[in-house]
Amino acid sequence: MKLFALQALVAAVEEGSLRAAARRLGVSQPALTKVVRELERELNAPLVMRSTTGVTPTAQGKVIVDHARTVARELAAAAEEVRQLTGDMVGELTVAAVPLAVLLLIPETLRTFSREFPGIRLRISEEMYIAQLGKLRSGEVDIAVGPIPDSLPIGEFATRTLMPIQMAVVVRRGSPLAKAGSLRQLAEARWVYTSATGATGYGHMLFAHHGLPPPPAAAVVNSTLASIAVIGSGDYVGLMPMPIATHPAAAPFLAVVPIREGHLRLTIGAITKPETMLKPAARHFVSHLQRAASHARRG
Repeated sequence: MKLFALQALVAAVEEGSLRAAARRLGVSQPALTKVVRELERELNAPLVMRSTTGVTPTAQGKVIVDHARTVARELAAAAEEVRQLTGDMVGELTVAAVPLAVLLLIPETLRTFSREFPGIRLRISEEMYIAQLGKLRSGEVDIAVGPIPDSLPIGEFATRTLMPIQMAVVVRRGSPLAKAGSLRQLAEARWVYTSATGATGYGHMLFAHHGLPPPPAAAVVNSTLASIAVIGSGDYVGLMPMPIATHPAAAPFLAVVPIREGHLRLTIGAITKPETMLKPAARHFVSHLQRAASHARRG
């Protein structure tokens, strides 16, 4: 398979039109159509369905498009790494971080990193739960900043410890649930989780740590604002980093429940592919993260 043929297929699927894909790639529509048809003959499978409304991928086409996007990301990353290794610090870095890291670590890291490497464009996304590391594994993210999972595949990832974290049990301020003294008293409550993937969320971890069956999810949220809004406006229970739960923006709406089991203790870290697979910009960003964490711990 030729690289241009993969680019043509991806463009056709993303644009939904062979004409628009041809404009995007700077070729004629007949030329692009020919390339896609040759790719279909090479693979002996239909890759796109053509209709009056445009172009959509077949099941086989979706497989090729997904792999083609991965190839494109890896080639772009390789080109960036080569330039950075020669001292030309330009390119893009994508970081996924949990809310606490966004609040306490990312601002200082951006300040110092961007001052040293102004040619690197940063993309920061908030992730409520990163333990599955799917985006890091697929190459969509260069660095994940969040609680280090207990069990990571040996050799697949590298971790750098940044700071400890306490996940507090929180409820609506004024809720009768705020008087609960143990997890057992909250077992029948309506829990809000940040992961819908079975026994992998932080709430599940807390109950499992104390030998208790975790309650089912009454709601699943994917943002800090949603978590505060849902828990702060109803009779729900959830887990939230202590600095966020007690932050002036959240404290008027939330109350920390002083359960005797104590808070869930985790360790925030920077998680990346192995050191040998990191581009220089990522290594430098992790160093700046570590400095920001040291500054946060002292403050």
